[in-house]
Amino acid sequence: MEFVDRKEEQKRLLKTLHSSKAAFVVIYGRRRLGKSTLIKKVLTDNDVYFMADQTDRTHQISLLAKEIGLMIPDFDKVLYPDWETLFIALNHRTQNRFTLCLDEFPYLVKSSPELPALLQKMIDSRLLKYNLIICGSSQQLMQGLVLDGSAPLYGRADQMLKLPPIPIGFLQEILGLSAENIIEEYAVWGGVPRYWELRLQDDGLQDSITYHILNPLGTLYEEPIRLFMDDMRDIIQASTLLSVIGSGANRLSEIAGRLGKPATQLSGPLEKLRQLDFIEREIPFGENPKNSKKSLYKVCDPFMDFYFHFVVPNRSLIEMGRTQVVMNSIQPQFSRYVSMWWEKLCRQAVSGGVIGGDVYNLAGRWWGNISRDESLELDVVARSMDGKKLLVGECKWTEGEDTDRLSYELIEKARKLPFLKGEEIVPVLFLKRNPIHGNNAFVMTPQQIIDSIG
Repeated sequence: MEFVDRKEEQKRLLKTLHSSKAAFVVIYGRRRLGKSTLIKKVLTDNDVYFMADQTDRTHQISLLAKEIGLMIPDFDKVLYPDWETLFIALNHRTQNRFTLCLDEFPYLVKSSPELPALLQKMIDSRLLKYNLIICGSSQQLMQGLVLDGSAPLYGRADQMLKLPPIPIGFLQEILGLSAENIIEEYAVWGGVPRYWELRLQDDGLQDSITYHILNPLGTLYEEPIRLFMDDMRDIIQASTLLSVIGSGANRLSEIAGRLGKPATQLSGPLEKLRQLDFIEREIPFGENPKNSKKSLYKVCDPFMDFYFHFVVPNRSLIEMGRTQVVMNSIQPQFSRYVSMWWEKLCRQAVSGGVIGGDVYNLAGRWWGNISRDESLELDVVARSMDGKKLLVGECKWTEGEDTDRLSYELIEKARKLPFLKGEEIVPVLFLKRNPIHGNNAFVMTPQQIIDSIG
């Protein structure tokens, strides 16, 4: 698959690696996001890239020495008793600055706990003659190594990059499909380039889901477990929590009730999952995250959401080889599932975007009671940067909508919002397709949303 996006990351890496002094760079993020590919994109033939594994220290030292020996003649002919000896020897043999990359660095630390303190000493001495990149898929371990104030490498990095998922526009560039189809594809694969690469092997979305996800031999059938193994000590608890949330229990009380546990025991594990970007905590627009009692927990990655929506409840059938039966059961539910991700993409497009000539701040969803007998829910709410306008939006992943009626109802809802303070109400309809009838509403369709996100 063609390498896409990551232009800003490449620019930052190249600037740091070509600065006037030897640099220390940290790159981390969940598995499959293309960290190793990004690194190889900026390295040259004169640099050393080393992929660590989970073997013991002596073996790892020997493997790294062999890699360095491809650049520095006879470097691997010496037996290095420890890491310090190897790094000092490399520093002594270095004539021209190059870059050494230690990928999957947490594997090295697992067999050599002294390694971070050793690197700290070398970096602080300011005598290093080569750039050093450390990279890892275990977000928890990488954060503990460089973000924890008590960690040896804390504050030492000249550049620190946490790779996010790739925006939806690049998925359209890769697959070359219509905007409507891309929204559906994104609701399954998200912004993970490895998943896109697998999708390219198949003719259609259903075929790809069936082959890679709904099959015990599929590449992605056990994917969540692999991701949890990188970051979680209690894989069973993490998987259980996402299963419960994926099945529709979004309030803390609901999750606790499903699990038969006190809510107080779940706050910590849920926060851990949130920090690792497996789930997100949603609160009504305008409320303070510290004080709000209306939190909803949602799976925040499309692939993981799809998996816990459709794979986990059907594992027994999948194990029996009833893949087509499961696929047939997914189809009637799929449009509703996609509509949830359509809403999220619409809010993402509005946040910091220009709508009708105005720039809007962070968008959210609002729900709540406006009286004893009446409650409201709005899919998209955002204030303009100048505070003069309040955008309210309705998201529909259906066809044949009466836009005049929807727009009128949207304005009537907005007028009842408890936080409305005289702002001009701007109603926007986010629709799957351009409307057939009704022409007085401001409408945004999939291609506009994709273009707005970038």
